[in-house]
Amino acid sequence: MSDAAQYLVERHTILSVVAGSRAFGLSTAASDVDRRGVYVAPTADFWRMVKPPAHVEGPLPEQFSWEVERFCELALSGNPNILEVLHSPLVEQCSGLGAELRELAPAFLSRKVHATFGRYAGAQFTRAANHRDREGEPRWKQIMHTLRLMISGAVLLESGTVRIDVGPYRERLLAVRRGELSWDEVGAWRDELGVRLDRALATSPLPEHPDTTRVENWLVSVRRRSLTDTLTNAPANTPSTGSTFV
Repeated sequence: MSDAAQYLVERHTILSVVAGSRAFGLSTAASDVDRRGVYVAPTADFWRMVKPPAHVEGPLPEQFSWEVERFCELALSGNPNILEVLHSPLVEQCSGLGAELRELAPAFLSRKVHATFGRYAGAQFTRAANHRDREGEPRWKQIMHTLRLMISGAVLLESGTVRIDVGPYRERLLAVRRGELSWDEVGAWRDELGVRLDRALATSPLPEHPDTTRVENWLVSVRRRSLTDTLTNAPANTPSTGSTFV
């Protein structure tokens, strides 16, 4: 990680949350602390030949952050990992802009999640099946999280809201992680959830498309405010960005 990229995360983060198993209610004593965040690169940095990075890994272990524009782009597409960042109950850092972003969360939701959640789950099950064919055993943790994702997608389509905690499904999902359900039982549960996802789509309260205009208007306002802050409030020791982004 370059010094400039680290500086973006350390000084320009507007939202940082704990995601993954700890947010879902599926953690064990060995679970990592998965941190996900959003930073706002100073507007003036986009005038340079080399643009700020769209994402940064680190500086802490298991930490990953997105620049706000890339984050909004992925959220509008219905990316499940991004939507879960907006709704994690484990918030470690939230600025005024971060609070605005969380309040904007409903604008990102649409029936697109049927395709994105389902497509992601399908890809994960294919990988799990391939691993089982090669090694004789699937990665049960991966299977658990894929089933959890399908549950989350179904609930989102049915209710119009993102639910992070797995609630009543916790014990059965943890049993999957421990390998206590057979491959056929897991497959049957997956099929049930697939039917539930399709059924929920037909009656979902979610709009057909996200509110892109509202999101874009907010993003433009962030760029304008960031420019003003950069010009009037930048600390004297702010490192030069430019070609240091790699």
